Amino acid sequence: MISVKLTASLPGHHHPIYTVEGSQKKHIFFTAGSDPGVVEWSLKTNAFVKVLMRVKSSVYAMHSPTGKNILVVGERSGRVSIFDFDEQKIVAELAFHTKAIFDIKSISSKNELLIASEDGMVSVWSMMDYKRLYHFPVSQKTARVIAVNPPQNTIAVGSKDQSVYIFNADDFAPITTLKSHTLPVFSAGFSSNGAVLITGSRDAQLKVWDTATWQEMQNIPAHMHAINHICFHPELPYFATASMDKSIRIWRLSDFSLAKIIDRTQYSTHLLSINKLHWSPFNNHLISISDDKIVNIWEVEFS
Repeated sequence: MISVKLTASLPGHHHPIYTVEGSQKKHIFFTAGSDPGVVEWSLKTNAFVKVLMRVKSSVYAMHSPTGKNILVVGERSGRVSIFDFDEQKIVAELAFHTKAIFDIKSISSKNELLIASEDGMVSVWSMMDYKRLYHFPVSQKTARVIAVNPPQNTIAVGSKDQSVYIFNADDFAPITTLKSHTLPVFSAGFSSNGAVLITGSRDAQLKVWDTATWQEMQNIPAHMHAINHICFHPELPYFATASMDKSIRIWRLSDFSLAKIIDRTQYSTHLLSINKLHWSPFNNHLISISDDKIVNIWEVEFS
């Protein structure tokens, strides 16, 4: 049994919000979109804290690497900034991509950042000195999402060309390509044990892949419109999906069954596309952001 309560709806953005990211401090999170700044919020007070930093174009991706006191911010222009919390300023700009940045992830064991771009490439950067180490082509179309699988030392990159590309995380050599979605792949994530990869697409389907064989295990008609994001619970065997159909759905990882729907038939939720989620370890708060310019904070209880 899952119970859900909307604890706060936070205004403040003047334009659509495209991304949300947690912090090294469990109660702090950040949002960004078409406004000219990254906004810091507190879950202790459910309130605005400050504009953390200014940006020059829309922000589609942010990342707080584990063990590093930084926030990495990627913009539509291709600009990538490193904000250092200790110094309270931007300490580096990673200049390589000239088209939009759609996702940023890290490989903690290697101290490396991975950046996916509209140019179809993924670039690899050192988190020690912020130098570019490598870059590799994924597709002739946008590289949209990256998922990292530490247990099996692989990464997955979802593309606008409808495919999911699997690479070795050591040398980024290609392993295989997963072809089953019929529209661009917008979201992807590995289970914590690395046994399954779940992908979501503009085709509104969730696909579950066995990472031992890379065979498709299950296809789930999950939403009525594009699946923008897949977000795993930090501790429990559940994951949530956000969709352009204005709903959030919570799923059981044990059998991939639907556990809860959060939409306007039952809750005062978003009026427009839900673009991304963050499941905070702070009191099981699930944070959703939308084109409607609102940040919603949900209290989710499992029993």
